[in-house]
Amino acid sequence: MTEADAIASASKPATVTSLVDELRALGLDDGMTVMVHSSLSRLGFVLGGAQTVVAALHETVGPGGTIMMPTHSGALSDPSKWQNPPVPETWWQTIRDEMPAFDPALTPTRSMGAVVECFRCLPGVCRSNHPTVSAAAIGPNTKALLNDHDLEDRLGATSPQGKLYDLNGHILLLGVDHGNNTSLHLSEARSGLPATVTDAAPILIDGERRWVELKHLDDNDEDFATLGEAFAATGNERQGPIGVGVGRLMRSRDIVDFGTEWMLTNRVPSR
Repeated sequence: MTEADAIASASKPATVTSLVDELRALGLDDGMTVMVHSSLSRLGFVLGGAQTVVAALHETVGPGGTIMMPTHSGALSDPSKWQNPPVPETWWQTIRDEMPAFDPALTPTRSMGAVVECFRCLPGVCRSNHPTVSAAAIGPNTKALLNDHDLEDRLGATSPQGKLYDLNGHILLLGVDHGNNTSLHLSEARSGLPATVTDAAPILIDGERRWVELKHLDDNDEDFATLGEAFAATGNERQGPIGVGVGRLMRSRDIVDFGTEWMLTNRVPSR
């Protein structure tokens, strides 16, 4: 959606005040721990853009709440596996030799959107240590969410999504559906269905950049939107307007548990 399209789609601009009112009507409240997935463009014309969305989230959960967002950096992976877009094979070794190591403070996100990039740069935000599927958070539960993430357990029990489940936190989808819900990868891990694959990433070890092979589950989000529609039908998801878009709020445990059972019923095990 272009800026002109966003203006045309809305009867008035979304502001911090209007977004806070809509978030509270949706059920987001003081003190909540929430993981947010978002698309700024699908919210219509937001006065102040991503900064306004981040400010509204902060005001809604207050100082006792914790906000987390996925800060994935998929470019820090083996170039032989790149598809969007692929690169010439003659480039692969150069990428493996020269790609900068993951730095939580400096490494930009990839395809995560403007709200995530704004949030990542907010003073006080911390980021987990995974080179491709990190998360960032701010608030009292930040350490509980981000610490001790096993690098070969990308999105499983030790991941920020796994810790969110342990804390009985919430998931908020702003303008996106469950196709963007990274906690459904935790459902995959709990189902035991995916095969294990090998990738690699540049990582700093004792101050030295190293190209390190990492094993992880072969995660797949192609059916997440369909799974999400089935979950919404259970009544455990609250929906409401956020700007001109749709907001969805649910408990992490509700969607992850449902997703695990749904996958066991509807997916074929990897071989």
